[in-house]
Amino acid sequence: MRKTALFLLFIFSATLTYAQASLTEAKKLIEQKNYAQSERILYNYLQSDPNNLEAQELYGDALGYQEKWDESIVVYEKLALAKPKHAEYHYKYGGAMGMKALSVSKFKALGMLGDIKSAFLTAAELDPKHIEVRWALVEFFMQLPGIVGGSERKAQKYANELLALSPVDGWLAKGYIAEYNEDFKDAESAYKKAIEVGGSELTYNKLIDLYEAHGEGEKAIETTRACLAAHDNNRLHYQIGKIAATYNINPELGINCLVKYIENYTVKDGVPKDWAYYRLAQIYRNLGDKGQAQTWIDKALASRPDFKEAKKEAVAIGQMSCC
Repeated sequence: MRKTALFLLFIFSATLTYAQASLTEAKKLIEQKNYAQSERILYNYLQSDPNNLEAQELYGDALGYQEKWDESIVVYEKLALAKPKHAEYHYKYGGAMGMKALSVSKFKALGMLGDIKSAFLTAAELDPKHIEVRWALVEFFMQLPGIVGGSERKAQKYANELLALSPVDGWLAKGYIAEYNEDFKDAESAYKKAIEVGGSELTYNKLIDLYEAHGEGEKAIETTRACLAAHDNNRLHYQIGKIAATYNINPELGINCLVKYIENYTVKDGVPKDWAYYRLAQIYRNLGDKGQAQTWIDKALASRPDFKEAKKEAVAIGQMSCC
């Protein structure tokens, strides 16, 4: 009898070990962005342990990353009903419904707004320190027309809560609200404060994007150079070159930065080298140097023959005077 008990204990322990290994593998696959494989593992796991909340949440995440909104909504709703005091489940339920609303007709989306709002507000109430749901509420109340519940006052309320929880997020949220309202000065001020208190690349990029959107090329370059000094990220060399080419400013700086980008390029930089070739061709065309412009646009097209922007640039270079 004792041997039987020991055998059953061994089997039970082995099963638990295997189950945990499956969840660990599923998490790792999600981190690697292999969502389909993670979904298959979690689906099979839930056939034998359908009430495992961790597995259900991971399954909903794997579905959501693949934009399978209907299926992920079902999973997150089940979790929220099973654990109504769990803020994260309500947040993910509202988020999945929000993404679904973006993919359907405006009429259908209107019918979903109440449930989305309710899920986010529930999550915010359950967890006073939940940063992500407060961001979601800022965007929710700003993007909705007032007639269906939009409210800048409510958006500012959650931006202020973010400011108390995380000053960086708070200033970024206030910058978002100002930018949404096309208030350049307030947005600029808020993003500068976000840089002061945080200084991450994200904070710099928000200000850079604002400047580019308003045609402030010199300020965009200045801010990008400050970001480069703080973070030494090779991708920022490309960013400076792109701004120099787009706004026809600081050509020497733009050329130097693009050459550095090409010399130090790795796939982690994100922007393929052919884009740097293309930007160099733009700068040289701006300078009236047809020979150098042609050299770089040829390199861009040799790298990627179907490069539409480069083809268009090649036509412009071809029309340049030889002198």
